Amino acid sequence: MKTNTEPKLLSRIEEALNQLRPYLEADNGNVSLVEVTEDMIVKLRFHGACRGCSMSTMTLRAGIEQTILRMVPEIKSVEAIDQEEDELI
Repeated sequence: MKTNTEPKLLSRIEEALNQLRPYLEADNGNVSLVEVTEDMIVKLRFHGACRGCSMSTMTLRAGIEQTILRMVPEIKSVEAIDQEEDELI
């Protein structure tokens, strides 16, 4: 994970993700925190079935982003990056 963010902030983000992981894992997927940028953007990477799922954008916006923003209000947005190329998807 590439970040200079304080450990308490990272812990709160992981706590938010942990609330969602059972739902992702039920569909053979998961998500991991890649970094928190200086401008408070969370970058995530999808794994397993979530990686190629046509619903991953909806999952990101309606589920993951909303949960993180509710639990960690200082975060501005959440983005997913491609595992192979580290590009935004």
